[in-house]
Amino acid sequence: MAITLQKQGGLFTVRESNIQNSIRCALSKRGIVFRTNAGTFYQGKVVFSKEFGQRVLINLRRVDGLPAGFSDLVFFGPGAQTAFIETKNEVGRLRPEQKVFLERMQSMGFSAGVARSDAEAVGLIEKEKG
Repeated sequence: MAITLQKQGGLFTVRESNIQNSIRCALSKRGIVFRTNAGTFYQGKVVFSKEFGQRVLINLRRVDGLPAGFSDLVFFGPGAQTAFIETKNEVGRLRPEQKVFLERMQSMGFSAGVARSDAEAVGLIEKEKG
């Protein structure tokens, strides 16, 4: 898997999408992992535009995803094991609504937290097993 760097505040950091994909691969050996979409986004048909010389979306439709703050990944494992995982790179910070969501899930007895690596994500699901 190729790792892509991005410049953030004068530093080169690993893109959160790379971390997320790595975590998804690691956790898929232990259960089922879903990538979620929170907030509003648009879907449509992908076509090639001669005018723009690239693929574009047509027939757009607005889609309301999960509530703002919902975790990036949801893990389901054996024995009703469930974990909510917010992926961040080394400089990423939780937005207030993400913090509220994780705290709410924890208050309901679920494993929920931030993972910046495969090992941290595995730690979250192992904690849930405990």
